[in-house]
Amino acid sequence: MLKDRVQSMIRRLEREDVNMHGFLLTVRGEQKAGAYYRPFREGQPHRLYSVSKTMTGLAVGMLADEGKLSLDQPVTDFFRDLLPANPDGRLLRQTVRDMLRMATCYYQTVYREREDEDWTRPFFTGTPTHEPGAVFNYDTGASQVLASLVRRLSGMEVMDFLEERLFTPLGLRDERFWLKDPSGCCQGGTGLCMSLRDLNRVALCLAEGGEGLVPAWYVREMTRRQIGTSQRTADEERFGYGWQCWMTRCGWSMYGLGGQLCIVCPEQKTVFTTLADTRLDPCGVQKIYNAFFEEILPYVGSEDMTPEMFSLSVQTLPDRPECGIVSAGPYVFAEGNPLMLRRISLRKNLLTLERTDGMAELPFLPGKALDTAWPGQPEVPAIVTSGWTDPGELRLRCHAVGTAPCGFEMLLCFREEILTVQSFRSWDPLTDGYEGVASGRRVGG
Repeated sequence: MLKDRVQSMIRRLEREDVNMHGFLLTVRGEQKAGAYYRPFREGQPHRLYSVSKTMTGLAVGMLADEGKLSLDQPVTDFFRDLLPANPDGRLLRQTVRDMLRMATCYYQTVYREREDEDWTRPFFTGTPTHEPGAVFNYDTGASQVLASLVRRLSGMEVMDFLEERLFTPLGLRDERFWLKDPSGCCQGGTGLCMSLRDLNRVALCLAEGGEGLVPAWYVREMTRRQIGTSQRTADEERFGYGWQCWMTRCGWSMYGLGGQLCIVCPEQKTVFTTLADTRLDPCGVQKIYNAFFEEILPYVGSEDMTPEMFSLSVQTLPDRPECGIVSAGPYVFAEGNPLMLRRISLRKNLLTLERTDGMAELPFLPGKALDTAWPGQPEVPAIVTSGWTDPGELRLRCHAVGTAPCGFEMLLCFREEILTVQSFRSWDPLTDGYEGVASGRRVGG
């Protein structure tokens, strides 16, 4: 039965240490299986990262269908006020179509998230690196410009435009919002926050050709290979790119950083939608793709199941209680270490950290997932998983679960006089100071 295949996929993702938050499997329009991994729950908005690009592209397609723009127009036609006195000819030859398919005149995104207030302007003031329209380069700045284009042509932010034209007509009922850049424009390539079931509903709409809400011609062209991506390092990213979405080995997908996926397989009439945070694992998203394509898709159509929601919990770390210690420290660290540490103490299941940016507490429950807060920032919700791996060695993960899913993994090696801490992180301003290695010496009695 298909249920056995789903369970096999679940076990595989657990075995491969994939940090899932939820999934839904729909076949021929009927939901067959799903899960929310506690503490994540149904209806909860989740940062979708680059799935936002696909949504922004849908708004552009609607405007093109109305004749508000041509995909073959230079994008600079709409942003003359942002151009320098003598714009580069390569920029002037950049079309909306090439923006959609990530064939811009830049090798990489030119806006700087932590420095630029207006994320649109740098696209028109930067120095092009090559002729547009020739090669694929993943450029979030292109999606930001497209969101700004929607605002200029419709008079609405892309969120409000899609709310009126797509989300409300589809009957989406959960909380949703779109993060903005410092200038107040929606982050066209990364900022949409939406629930799993609402995201799945949008994917089903597109799988059915747009259901009269998104132009059918746009859905058709968007979801076919528009440019090659043979130089991408991840396996699933080498099948090509459409318009703000990815081709896969069997169909296409909306793909957001960390495992936010809508995998659409037209031939099998199957949609598989996931939320996750795999950012600490460079192969994590590919593991999700592989698990679905290998464990489930071959059996869709030949096997069936009664719809079922599985009761699951977020991935935890293995624990060997006999290796644990109750208390240690305090340990003092030298100034200038990459982890910004000054002092660490362990008392029962609580780490107290004194860092150069302040005091922080990090509680943990070995072998379990603990709902808590980000160290030193009680307003940021977090999940901590941990386990003792070897005598005196504690492995710990802390995942932020708010509007910027990110995290760090830390290994603490307690010895009688020395504590060595090794940590790596997924990038976000929140995780500054959680990358590197440092050793501290025990002080006191």
